[in-house]
Amino acid sequence: MSTEIGFFQMRMTVSTDQGQALQAVDVSPMARLDNGRRVRSADTLGAKIPRIPPQKDPMTQTTSRRLERLVRGQATSDGAGVKLTRVVANDLQQRLDPFLMLDAFGSDKAGDYIAGFPDHPHRGFETVTYMLHGRMRHRDSAGNEGLLKNGDVQWMTAGRGVIHSEMPEQEEGLMSGFQLWLNLPAKDKMCPPWYRDIPSAQVPQFTTEQGVTVRVIAGHSHGTDGSVQRDATQVLYLDLHFPEGENVTFEQALPSTHNAMAYVYQGSVDVVCGEDTAAVPTHHLAILRNEGDHVRLSAGQGTRALLLAGQPLREPIVQYGPFVMNTKEQIIAAMDDYRAGRLA
Repeated sequence: MSTEIGFFQMRMTVSTDQGQALQAVDVSPMARLDNGRRVRSADTLGAKIPRIPPQKDPMTQTTSRRLERLVRGQATSDGAGVKLTRVVANDLQQRLDPFLMLDAFGSDKAGDYIAGFPDHPHRGFETVTYMLHGRMRHRDSAGNEGLLKNGDVQWMTAGRGVIHSEMPEQEEGLMSGFQLWLNLPAKDKMCPPWYRDIPSAQVPQFTTEQGVTVRVIAGHSHGTDGSVQRDATQVLYLDLHFPEGENVTFEQALPSTHNAMAYVYQGSVDVVCGEDTAAVPTHHLAILRNEGDHVRLSAGQGTRALLLAGQPLREPIVQYGPFVMNTKEQIIAAMDDYRAGRLA
């Protein structure tokens, strides 16, 4: 059985290392929270665009990661009918822990996105929205508000709960980007909500000697610190822009314990390990094997791709729509708090 919270179709998902089961849960109609405690946004960081040579340490970088498998996202809709591609869904939550979901959206047809994402709740994880093209307005019950434009990033920690909306501020033209759901460790799931807008000009960026431009949204790459750091998940979030022309390579250090993936949203990429290469076509996700201490990607012709990695939390994942906790009882408590207006 399914129901709705705001505009989300609801089904509880219980995911553990031993497997995954789906359970339906009855929920009575829920009232929305009108106001909540305001959370001050953190100050943004300035960024420069240096040209940095590739970093190689033969003592620590010895083996490249190989491709484990390719995944093609599934077309779906969310919010009030926004068309998108779900690249990472429930069935990959344990394999790609701490990543819960990755959505890609992109259309120049207003009907595909104009209805947006009206008020809906979240608890227990973080959302990272990366806008490639378009204008999207965020408002939440903690009093935060911001406008996402080309190249901007919005990082929201739902923590113990927040209700927000994401609505287009355009009536025509291209809107494209990504939304990533990043899990929180059990000890932080009830932390205060937190919000930060990162304008495009303040996303740290560098260009390698071979001409690959790297936007460092989170984590560290080649001596450049990203906009956001997370101790528990040690998340790495890079947007790679390969130059036009012949293929060049980009290497990134990755601890073998971290789960990693690359999503190609323009062009194609080769995952290189020694003399072996594995092609990743446009609109495909490459899941990388948990072996080796770095990844080597080769591409040209203006290819663009996301590279993500993170330290797995190895905790139970129980998801019911926009709530992600560790137990069914915590999910029921979240729904009770939402009904009672206590979520934010």
